[in-house]
Amino acid sequence: MLFFPISYILGDVLTEVYGYAKARRVIWTGFGALAFMAFMAWVVVALPPAEGWPYQSDYEHVFGNSWRIVLASITAFWVGEFANSFVLAKMKVWTKGRFMWMRTIGSTFVGQGLDSLIFYPLAFWGLAGWPPETLFQVVLSQWLIKTAWEALLTPVTYVVVNRLKAAEGVDLFDMDTNFSPFASTATKA
Repeated sequence: MLFFPISYILGDVLTEVYGYAKARRVIWTGFGALAFMAFMAWVVVALPPAEGWPYQSDYEHVFGNSWRIVLASITAFWVGEFANSFVLAKMKVWTKGRFMWMRTIGSTFVGQGLDSLIFYPLAFWGLAGWPPETLFQVVLSQWLIKTAWEALLTPVTYVVVNRLKAAEGVDLFDMDTNFSPFASTATKA
């Protein structure tokens, strides 16, 4: 909850300066990294422990991921990040580049909302200790707290975006961008 929202801020900076097509590449890279991390955690836990290692069950508890957590995490990341980037890019065009605060907070509101709405039910629905009311409270509180992080760090986002735009000489507007997450080109077909 403290560090994950920073990925949305970085996604906002990336989309704001370089556009949706560049953000799409980074999102897919992050998706691949998450999948690789999940696979490596599975391999490491599946390896036989060293003889005499008394902490294997603790090790498995810390590093072992259930298939639900992995599926929920990867799916929520993919949907949330693409939604965040899409909304920010579209809002930039609609606002003619004005009101960056509205774009960053609005896109995070949508992206984090979808992320929370996907992750928590997929990961925890039906598990003991997670009645529907608790699950709903967690989804709502996570969504609001992560969006509040974005709002709180908006001044930092402004500084980073403005410096990057000045240093790179770039301020891309996604007028003719293909917004499919699966597109391999930046422009519409």
